Amino acid sequence: MNELIKKQLNDTLSIMDKAIIHCESELTKIRAGKASAGMLDGIMVDYYGNPTALSQVGSINTPDARTLLITPWEKNLLIPIERAIMEANIGINPQNDGIQIRLVVPPLTEERRKDLVKKVKEEAERGRITVRNIRKDANEKIKKLKGEGISDDEIKTAEGEIQKTTNLYIEKVDKLAELKEKDVMTV
Repeated sequence: MNELIKKQLNDTLSIMDKAIIHCESELTKIRAGKASAGMLDGIMVDYYGNPTALSQVGSINTPDARTLLITPWEKNLLIPIERAIMEANIGINPQNDGIQIRLVVPPLTEERRKDLVKKVKEEAERGRITVRNIRKDANEKIKKLKGEGISDDEIKTAEGEIQKTTNLYIEKVDKLAELKEKDVMTV
């Protein structure tokens, strides 16, 4: 196989890996009734005027399946952390005891579980679309290599490889979504 095609295939794999990682992180943010530090990803705390990730200003622990404990590195960060959680609108009210912040994750109703499954399916579809767009871009780049002396047969072979890879990555997205759906629907 031509070196230019090999490079393009490797680049495509790398980009698809990143798409899967992103999809997985987005699915992690969908809470399934169990406490997880990932629920707090993306929450930014005002740390002396700078927006800083919550995980950077304190420790986050899960003492049990329904509770998150946030212990700030500095006591004066309790109120900014509490404010950031409330502004993030994650559906949980923080309880500040003067030392740490406790978040009690309420159990999910059946209706809420079904809504979350819809969100999981939407996120999975976004992941599949991303993978297909990566395939489309890769195929276009390979077709452009024809001007650099690459034969039609090599281009067809490369496109076949890209399609196989695409199918594998779409299966990975489907598996991630299936696991998350089971997690959400487990009472």
